[in-house]
Amino acid sequence: MTTVSAEYYLAALTPIIEQVSEQAAGPIQRAADLIAASLRADGVVQAFGTGHSEALAMEVAGRAGGLVPTNRISLRDLVIFGGRAAEDLSGGELERDPQVAQQLYDLAKPHPADVFVIASNSGVNGAIVEMARLVKSRGHALIAITSLAHTAGVESRHPGGTKLVDHADVILDNGAPHGDAVLEMPGGGRACAVSSVTAAMLAQMLGAETIRRLIEADVAPPVYLSANIPGGDEHNRTLEQRYAGRIRRTA
Repeated sequence: MTTVSAEYYLAALTPIIEQVSEQAAGPIQRAADLIAASLRADGVVQAFGTGHSEALAMEVAGRAGGLVPTNRISLRDLVIFGGRAAEDLSGGELERDPQVAQQLYDLAKPHPADVFVIASNSGVNGAIVEMARLVKSRGHALIAITSLAHTAGVESRHPGGTKLVDHADVILDNGAPHGDAVLEMPGGGRACAVSSVTAAMLAQMLGAETIRRLIEADVAPPVYLSANIPGGDEHNRTLEQRYAGRIRRTA
């Protein structure tokens, strides 16, 4: 009997979700403190991820129900804003190149009060690690979302030998196993990854705790409405004007 099915995936995912949810009382609180402090100091959240971890940056920045003062840093910025050829985005070379981090940082033009959320399941690729090193050298708070199991089992691809976790102020573990996938296949190998699911959950938990802090401080949380409900566009444009030139909304 095959053990690769929706039922088996849910059975494998459920205990991982329970494990990840245990961070609500500890690391999530510390991370929310950093974000709330940044927003109160007129900072924005700079979110960065490469590969499938870019989905985490999309979960943080520019979506309905999320905070408006958020900016997604993407490798595509190097083409859209940085003048590089679109062909450079093909393959996986850019995410392994530490030299792109400085250009991405400069294109984002972060303010000193900005806080960074960097996501990487492995936490070892050059662009991710160099970005983490760079933002800490510039004095920003850094929240890392990664798989502790995976990052512990692989070597750094950064020339300095460090990993994302080595630079973070707060580490949020997405609970994914080494290799991310959870279902054993006949003949070897595994299928069906979990990191995108759990990272999105962490992002929403973090957003909820940040918004709670703003409400308790009598600060109206700047939260997006869906653009697909009446008045959504007008509401969102009004809030975005407060952060003009600091948050990018690209596809």
